Amino acid sequence: MTALFNFQSLLLVILLTICTSTYAHYVFPGIMDRNKDSYYMAPFWKSARVGERLSPYVSLACVVMAVVEFMG
Repeated sequence: MTALFNFQSLLLVILLTICTSTYAHYVFPGIMDRNKDSYYMAPFWKSARVGERLSPYVSLACVVMAVVEFMG
């Protein structure tokens, strides 16, 4: 079953995309800022913005998903 058909896996993929994009923007800010209007880089730039602005909620979601994966 792919991540698109399983809601929990889809949430995990979205959360990991947000976390990875935020880290990549922190390490390489010039590359993501320069290509923020690109068709392929725009979703990652937007994910990085979400991760930067909502970092307490994203980290809480990471902890919740870790507990859910561990328990289930």
